Amino acid sequence: MSETVDQSVLSVSELLKRLERIAIPIYQRPYKWTLKNVSQLFHDLQTHQDKSAYRLGTVVFHSHQDKDIQCLDIVDGQQRTLTLVLAVWAVIENRLEKLKCQDLRELLLTLKPIVLQFMEKQQFVSQISKQNLHQNYRELRRLVSRSEFSETHIEFLLHKCQVVVFALENVSEAFQFFDSQNARGRDLDPHDLLKAYHLREFPEHETALKAATVAHWESLNSNDLADLFANYLYRIRQWAQGKSARYFGKEQAGLFKGVNLAKVDHFPYVKSLDIAHHFVDDYNNQYQRKVDGQKQAFPFGLDQMIINGRRFFEMAEHYQQQVSAIISNEHTPVSVDQPVIINDEELSTQASEIIKILNSYKARTRTGDQYVRSMFDCAVIFYMDKFGTHGLSSAIEKIFIWAYRCRIKQQAVQLATMDNHVLNSNLFRIIKEARLPNDVLSIPLETIGAADNKNNARSGNAEQDELVNLFRGMSYYE
Repeated sequence: MSETVDQSVLSVSELLKRLERIAIPIYQRPYKWTLKNVSQLFHDLQTHQDKSAYRLGTVVFHSHQDKDIQCLDIVDGQQRTLTLVLAVWAVIENRLEKLKCQDLRELLLTLKPIVLQFMEKQQFVSQISKQNLHQNYRELRRLVSRSEFSETHIEFLLHKCQVVVFALENVSEAFQFFDSQNARGRDLDPHDLLKAYHLREFPEHETALKAATVAHWESLNSNDLADLFANYLYRIRQWAQGKSARYFGKEQAGLFKGVNLAKVDHFPYVKSLDIAHHFVDDYNNQYQRKVDGQKQAFPFGLDQMIINGRRFFEMAEHYQQQVSAIISNEHTPVSVDQPVIINDEELSTQASEIIKILNSYKARTRTGDQYVRSMFDCAVIFYMDKFGTHGLSSAIEKIFIWAYRCRIKQQAVQLATMDNHVLNSNLFRIIKEARLPNDVLSIPLETIGAADNKNNARSGNAEQDELVNLFRGMSYYE
């Protein structure tokens, strides 16, 4: 085993000398450091240059042998490593020929071919990575070209700036270490942690598929993925189990870790998943599909056990499309006399009126009203995930009364208010346990009396409130 395995403290120059063996694996998230991070790095160089050493953070490697060569895959620390590579390359291109210190010149001449070869062999599929790398390098060139960035600063960067390196032979241990680091507050989104977890759940024979999956995942908008998991998938899964769903963070990411069908024992509960998993693959791989062009999608369910690996990414994409379509259709403006259409289903006059008012009433942008709208949307999505468009208009009417009674009865709606409303009158559990649409559509809901109306208590505008008028018109307000 080489000196980099285990734990060591390396200067920036020592780290870069090892670039020949360092690789950025396909499961890494995009390079997301921006100009703000670059500016902070150079501010730190200026602030701490009188110190004997300055720690820049941790880099975690998975150490493995490939044709008798020790390879180091970056598991954690890609952002700072790439930024340091860019910074040193900017120094080489802009300052090397003018340096007076001979030792510094010789070191940079040694690093030049190593850094160049490393950058040339990288393939960044994400446009986010490409854009940030380009912008950051331009900024770094400007910073190192300034007169105030002296040879002393260059020497400090190369010799006294350090990273703590952990290199672990077992990939699972490397990721466990990575997870534990991020659990202590490192800046990584939960869906990024889930990506890393599920990529390492791919079987070896799906290596090509893994690369394609990563490329597609990185093409998705990161903010949209964060919103999908935090505001829809997490809330629906938690509420369907009768559990609180206020905050989605790294600690809650485990909800989306399920079973690896290639490794789990043959428990009875796994059998239906295993059958569906292999049947869908077998059907889609038959030669007849090249003739008829048919493709069978995996039958995902929002409250279903997660299948680790490829199916997780398929699930995320499936619900990204489903949720986006429903929300987009719900929020698309239509004229007064036109019905609302969701997933090709034309809604009834009453259901259309509900959607139109929810999209237009004056107070809809208040934080509390947005919480209630999120609760309404989650319930509609969960209903459609189970029953499609069967009884959809009636379901929207029922879900509206159930969700917006919380708005009318509360003077202020906070995150806890929304969460408690669901748990105290859990429509998600009813949908989860329902066998037929009528099991949801027939649930009784109490009417609201004027004395219960806290939303209009101060203003006294109950008669002009569009939500109240909807309740009144549907005989749920007295």
